[in-house]
Amino acid sequence: MSTPFDTLSAVSPLDGRYASKIDSLRPIFSEFGLIKRRIAVEIAWLKALCDCPDIPEARSLTEDESTEIQKIADELTLEDATRVKEIESTTNHDVKAVEYFIKEQFAGKSFESLGEFVHFACTSEDINNMSHALMLRDGLVELRKVQEQMTAMLTEFALKTKDSAMLAHTHGQPASPTTLGKEMAVFVHRLRRQATQIDAIVMPAKLNGAVGNFNAHLSAYPDVDWQSLTKKIIEETFGLKQTPLTTQIESHDGMAELFDAIARWNTILIDLNRDIWTYISMGYLGQKTKKGEIGSSTMPHKVNPIDFENSEGNLGLANAIFDHLSRKLPVSRLQRDLTDSTVLRNMGVGFGYSLTAYQASIKGIGKIKLNAQRLADDLDNAWEVLAEPVQTVMRKLGLPNPYEQLKELTRGRKINAEIMKEFIDSLDIPEEDKLRLREMTPSTYIGIAPELAELIQ
Repeated sequence: MSTPFDTLSAVSPLDGRYASKIDSLRPIFSEFGLIKRRIAVEIAWLKALCDCPDIPEARSLTEDESTEIQKIADELTLEDATRVKEIESTTNHDVKAVEYFIKEQFAGKSFESLGEFVHFACTSEDINNMSHALMLRDGLVELRKVQEQMTAMLTEFALKTKDSAMLAHTHGQPASPTTLGKEMAVFVHRLRRQATQIDAIVMPAKLNGAVGNFNAHLSAYPDVDWQSLTKKIIEETFGLKQTPLTTQIESHDGMAELFDAIARWNTILIDLNRDIWTYISMGYLGQKTKKGEIGSSTMPHKVNPIDFENSEGNLGLANAIFDHLSRKLPVSRLQRDLTDSTVLRNMGVGFGYSLTAYQASIKGIGKIKLNAQRLADDLDNAWEVLAEPVQTVMRKLGLPNPYEQLKELTRGRKINAEIMKEFIDSLDIPEEDKLRLREMTPSTYIGIAPELAELIQ
């Protein structure tokens, strides 16, 4: 965790003002996180070579040796990572520095002779693409955890207010009534659907050499089934998905799919933030106050919906990052260029702004409260919305110009219960239909909104 001085001097708000909100991402998307995963991939590759009977020079490891080698990755410390960076200052190559660090750890051990099988036949991108995939896989766990927490809170609020009749607004104008809970349930449904699409993405990876053909591998061991060997590491060891056809780089299409999917989830949350903000401004929702908090530096009465505004702003930043990543990463000149390298280092920025936004929305949802009286007052002042059911019944019965009659009655005119009931009484329709329409009020004209809200249970 950052010190106060660190946060006050940070250039990015993610490492400054919002530093405490993204602590769970630091072990994943930091330079330390990248080094740790590079070492994990290198170690897995070495152990796979040693396990292959067709590669006799990479002898089998004893159980103790295998455990000791694995600890290099599993128990990596900040001091170890610092040593990697020291080596890099000489090599001017980050992946080669990882290789040399591992060889240093082998020195004086029973497996020292296996040092040349570290990074054997690999190009840097073999290690990097898998490391980035692992970072995304692990970062997604943290992101989805908070997404689910927020969705669960929204679900609870939707079910709690499923019967709370509310005047809908289409184009900002009074429209057929609904319930607050049903409108919140719409967002729950949308977020869950998008989450399903995020969860369906398995990060692709490759481990096939300088231009994707296993050239170097076959030059040393032409009889080894390199495709099967690397697939086992990629899919069984790390839970990724092998991409069989690549250039020097894994094409990053899977990354683009993931970033677009997260951005769509974020866009839905932007929509929710704006709706809740508007419901607060309309007085349909209030906010619980907290002793000591200030809404405005000059207007003491204000309780601003700042959590939803904060979330919206940070989601915009996150989506800007994700949009650039998903548009840029799948494009690389010929068999490879390095324009992806610096861009990939900003994956955590998109995750960081997303996580910060989610926590702001969670805080905001935890503070909102229903203003039932305001909802009831607005409904009671909008009897004109019953023009819809009246003209629909008239259409059913074949009465002349029903839409036009109700348009003439209601458009630009203040309608109350008496006016609407007088009009209903004047209609030449069966008493059964008249009775049903007379008993209808704006607060009861909600269709099956409560039942629809319950679909998210």
